Amino acid sequence: MSPIERAREKATILLEALPYIRMFSGSTMVIKFGGHAMVDDALKRDFALDVILMKYIGINPVIVHGGGPQIGELLRRLGIQSTFVGGMRVTDDETMDVVEMVLAGKVRQEIVGLINSLGGSAVGLSGRDGGLITGRKITLKKNDTEGMPPEIIDLGRVGEVVSVNTGILSTLDREQFIPVIAPVGADESGETLNINADLVAGAVAGALRAKKLVLLTDVPGILRDGELISSMSVSEAKRYMKDGTIVGGMIPKTDCCLTALEAGVEKTHIIDGRDPHSVLLEIFTDGGVGTQIIPD
Repeated sequence: MSPIERAREKATILLEALPYIRMFSGSTMVIKFGGHAMVDDALKRDFALDVILMKYIGINPVIVHGGGPQIGELLRRLGIQSTFVGGMRVTDDETMDVVEMVLAGKVRQEIVGLINSLGGSAVGLSGRDGGLITGRKITLKKNDTEGMPPEIIDLGRVGEVVSVNTGILSTLDREQFIPVIAPVGADESGETLNINADLVAGAVAGALRAKKLVLLTDVPGILRDGELISSMSVSEAKRYMKDGTIVGGMIPKTDCCLTALEAGVEKTHIIDGRDPHSVLLEIFTDGGVGTQIIPD
């Protein structure tokens, strides 16, 4: 390809993106950053550049990050056994210390540092900062024997979101900062809680009435018979969860999207974070990538 042909190709890409830039300028988008994109250096850099570009053209990205593999690795190094129930890590006081150290310390600082080193302006927050995330402990009920009362399983300091204080996020937005949120909250007594990053992202998106919620995963999106479903409505998503099309770890992600849509988010997206610049491809191209879930 000649230099002029490459230049024309770039111009075509910019022109395709133009209506989306116009449409989304001034809007808020919440992005859950997780999966392989968090551990691959090239993908981390691509993601950081994506959100910096979004901020420069007038979109307000809010990042909520995960960190399960990093937590597991440090727990193994410290000789602390991890136990999972229903896909959730049982979090005793010792484990909670490690969770907070990894999420609100190492992982958050790495993301903030990378964005800032590439020309952006990011600020790291724990859900505990400024009362950002108020949560409550959750328990699981397990009923293996018909006619018997369910067994109550204590997950320790595992929580769900009760409320989001958006004031601090609005302040950062006005000052042109990119918030990077660690999914750690506190209950009304001030006890620290480990909260699933997807749940935090969905709750933050709903509280901000975000234009979009984007969840980065390690799969192309929601599949049916091995084929990607590029778009579905809320009612279709509920039907797919009932008929077994949506299974496993995709169920809580879909639930997160549905909760966000009910709270007023306009569109939600489940995309493959292993693809370079997947966030930009979803937002600024006609075809998009991954699966979008939209209101009926």
